[in-house]
Amino acid sequence: LKRTLPVRGPQAPTLSELMRWYCLNTNTHGCRRIVVSRGRLRRLLWIVLTLSAVGLILWQCAELLMNYYSASVSVTVQFQKLPFPAVTICNINPYKYSAMKEYLSELDKETKKALETFYGFSEGKSKVRRSVDDWNSTGSDFFQHIPLLKVEDFSRTATDLHTGQKRKIEGSVFHKDSSIVNSGDSNDIIGFQLCDANNSSDCALYTFSSGVNAIQEWYKLHYMNIMAQIPLETKEKLSYSADDLLLTCFFDGLSCDKRHFTRFHHPLHGNCYTFNSGDNGTILSTSTGGSEYGLQVVLYIDEAEYNPFLVTSSGAKIIVHDQNEYPFIEDIGTEIEPAAATSIGMHFTRSRKLSKPYSDCTETGADIPVENLYNKSYSLQICLHSCFQKAMVDSCGCAQYAQPLPAGAEYCNYKKNPNWMYCYYRLHEKFVKEQLGCQQICKDACSFKEWALTTSIAQWPSIVSEDWMLRVLSWDKGQKLNKKLNKTDLANLMVFYKDLNERFISENPANTLVILLSNFGGQLGLWMSCSVVCVIEIVEVFFIDSLSIVLRRQWQKAKKWWRNRQQGGLGKAPQAGDPERQGHDNPVCIDEDLPTFTTALRLPLPQNSPLPRTPPPNYSTLHLETAFTEQLPDTLELDQH
Repeated sequence: LKRTLPVRGPQAPTLSELMRWYCLNTNTHGCRRIVVSRGRLRRLLWIVLTLSAVGLILWQCAELLMNYYSASVSVTVQFQKLPFPAVTICNINPYKYSAMKEYLSELDKETKKALETFYGFSEGKSKVRRSVDDWNSTGSDFFQHIPLLKVEDFSRTATDLHTGQKRKIEGSVFHKDSSIVNSGDSNDIIGFQLCDANNSSDCALYTFSSGVNAIQEWYKLHYMNIMAQIPLETKEKLSYSADDLLLTCFFDGLSCDKRHFTRFHHPLHGNCYTFNSGDNGTILSTSTGGSEYGLQVVLYIDEAEYNPFLVTSSGAKIIVHDQNEYPFIEDIGTEIEPAAATSIGMHFTRSRKLSKPYSDCTETGADIPVENLYNKSYSLQICLHSCFQKAMVDSCGCAQYAQPLPAGAEYCNYKKNPNWMYCYYRLHEKFVKEQLGCQQICKDACSFKEWALTTSIAQWPSIVSEDWMLRVLSWDKGQKLNKKLNKTDLANLMVFYKDLNERFISENPANTLVILLSNFGGQLGLWMSCSVVCVIEIVEVFFIDSLSIVLRRQWQKAKKWWRNRQQGGLGKAPQAGDPERQGHDNPVCIDEDLPTFTTALRLPLPQNSPLPRTPPPNYSTLHLETAFTEQLPDTLELDQH
C-alpha cells in the first residue's frame, strides 16, 4: 500500500514526500514558498532566503546560549561603621642571634670560611685568601652535603671550594637569575650542586648571578635543616616576645597593650603577633576614618640581634587580613622601614563571584581534593601550599620546614632524610612549571575580602625630637633594656581607614531563563515568522516522523531479507510476478492502515486479469414510481396526449 497509495503527512512512505508535505502545510512561510513558487529562479531565490534565515537564527541562538552563562558586575558603595581587620606584625629577623649561636655556630663558622676562601676576606683581617689545605684540615659536614662550586664561564667544569678539586658537571644546570654578574674572578660564577643520595650520578647544579645570592641560599638550606630539629617550644623562647617587639600601642584614640595581640609562630619569621585576631570572640571596629582612629604602634627592631647571613634587611613585616584568613607574611607582607613613620591607609572591598557554571571558583573548598593544613578559611594560596606539602611528603618522605606539618609526618633533615634537599629542589621545579598538578586542582575562592593599602613614609623621629623621645622610650623599657635606644632600632607604624566607604563587588547573571526564551522567540519571529508551535512542528517532522520512516524502511528490509532467506531454504526463488508481492496481497503491507474508499479506487489491477466492464443497466429499474397511490385528475389529460 505504501508504494501505491498517495499517502501524505507523517504516514508518508519516503522522506522526500514527508518534506513536501511539511513545506505545503507548515506555518513558516519560507518553506511553503519553495514548493509553490513557479520558475526556477524564484524557487532558487526562496531557497537562498530561507537557508540564510535559518543560518541567522542558528547564529543568534548560539550567541544567546554562549552569553547565557555570562555575568554582569555591579559595584555597591555603603557608608557605615566598619570592622577593623586583623593586623599581623613580624620582625624580619625571626630569632635573636645571641640565643641561636649555639645552634648555628658551626654553620656560621663554615660560612665565614667560604667567604674567606672565595673572596679573600674575613672579619678584622686583611684580604688574604685562605688556602684550601687549611680548610680541609678542619673538615666540614655542611660542604659534604651541599658543596659550593665555582663554575668557569658556564663550562661543564667546576672547582669545589671545599676540596679545591675540579669536577665534571653532570646533569642539569639551573640558573636562578636571568642575568649573570661576575662574582670575583672574571668569567666565574658561584653555585652549589645537589645530588641524589641513592644515585651519585644524578645531580643538578644551581648557579646564581651573585655570590651573595649563592651564599645566602646555601645558608638557608642548612638553616632550615637545623631549625627542623629544634622543638617548637624552644623556638618560641628563642624568638621575640610581645614585650620585646611592642613599645607603645594606641587604637581608636585609646591605649592598648600586648593583651590585644595574639601570638602565633611562623617557621620563617619566628614569633608574630596579630592585633584584633578575634580569638576571644570580639572583633574591634571603627566609626571614624583617619590616622588618629586607627592602630598606632612603635616597634623595637633590635638590629643588633640580627643574623648577618640569614637576613640582609632590617625592619618589620606586616599584613592586613581577615580574621579567618591565614597571614601569608612571606608572600604578600609589607615591609616597615626602621627610623621612619609608616602610614598605611586602607580601602575595604568585599567581592563575590558566581560559582559554576558561570566561573570555576569554589565556595568553601570542600570540593577541592586537597587537605587544608592551615585550619583557616579556604584560599588559593592555602590550597597551593597544602598541595605542595602533600606532594613533598609523598615524594620525599618528609615535610618542608616552611609550611605546616601534615598529620603523621615530620620535617626534613639530612640525618634522617639525606636525599631531601635534592628531592625538594626537583619537586619545586615541577611546581613552578605547573607540572605537579596543583595549579590545575586549586581554584579561586568565590567570596573574599580585600584591603587596598596606600603606604607613605616620613622620617621619624625628627632631629629636634630624637633626643628626648629616645630617652623616654628607653626609660619605658625599664629593666628589660640595658642600653639606650637607637632610632635605627625603632619603627613607627600607623594602620587606619582612609574613609568608611565599603565597596561591594558582586556578579549577577546577565540572562535568566525567561529572557533567554524571549530572545529565542524574537529571533524565530524576526527571521522565520515562527512561533513555539512551529518549533514543535519542526521537532515532530524532522526528528520523530523522519526517524519513524527510516526505522520503518529498515524493518521492512529486514523482513524482506528474512522472507527471502526462508524461501531460499525451501528451494523456491521469489518471482517478480508473484501475487504476494502485488498491491493489497503484499504481506509487507499487512501492518499498514486499511485503505479508504477513495484510495482503494486507485489500486492497480492484478496482472493477467480482464478489465472490468460495466454491466448493462436494468431498464426496469428506470421506471419511475409515483409516491401517490392514485393519479390526480388534472394530470390524466396530459398523460393521454
